[in-house]
Formats: sequence, C-alpha cells, structure tokens
Amino acid sequence: MADWIVWFALTGVLVALELFTGTFYLLMIAIGLACGGIAALLGAAGAVQTIIAALVGVAATELLRRTRGGGGARLDAERDPNVNLDIGQTIAVPLWQDGTARVMYRGAMWDVDLAPGSRADAGSFRIEAVRGARLVVANA
Repeated sequence: MADWIVWFALTGVLVALELFTGTFYLLMIAIGLACGGIAALLGAAGAVQTIIAALVGVAATELLRRTRGGGGARLDAERDPNVNLDIGQTIAVPLWQDGTARVMYRGAMWDVDLAPGSRADAGSFRIEAVRGARLVVANA
C-alpha cells in the first residue's frame, strides 16, 4: 500500500474521532497527517514525511492553543453570562445600607453588593456577577 494512502487514512480516522470530542485538537493533528500525506505524494522519503507531519501537527496545535478556539481566555463562572443567565439582567434597588441591600428578584429575596466604582443611589442596577446567593450589581 502506498505511503500517501496510509497518511490520508489516518487523517480520516482522526477527523472522525474529532467529531466525538469537539475540541479541535485532533483536527490539528489530522492537518499534520494530511501534510505528511502530501509530502508522500510529492515523493519525499519516509523520515521526511514523518518530520513534516510532526512539525505541522505541533505548530497547528500550538496555534489553536493560543487562540480563542483553544479555550484561551475564559471568564470566571460568577461573571460569565453563558453560565449564569442572571448576568446582565436589571433589578431595582430601593435602599442601600453600607454598600449592600436586600431586593426581591425572581420571586426570592437576594442580598446585593455594590460593584466597585458604582454609586449607591436608589434606582436601576445591572447584575455583574453572582457569588453564591449574592448579586453584585453596577449602575445601569
């Protein structure tokens, strides 16, 4: 069996496995294997094919890791609106006492803390974070 067939068969296997993981890392390794297959089609020796596949796979994986697709910068769960749907909602705070308050939100009483840099005036506030049973709010 020709070398290029083996490289592309392995590429197909990794792409199929990637469909089950969803992390894109196997896809980056598959790109490296495909480059090894291309080197085989161009007539490169077996060692050269392997080195090309390894270098491209490692470079693609490192590039993915440094980008947002590789899970780089993530928000804390207490501030991430994808984790907690309360983030970004507005509430009305009628009275502040030393930077804290109690308000009715979603049918329950919540403790509310004022976010740094916000003014403790009665009115409408935006939920910035949820820490346990406490809402951290900023002026809306």
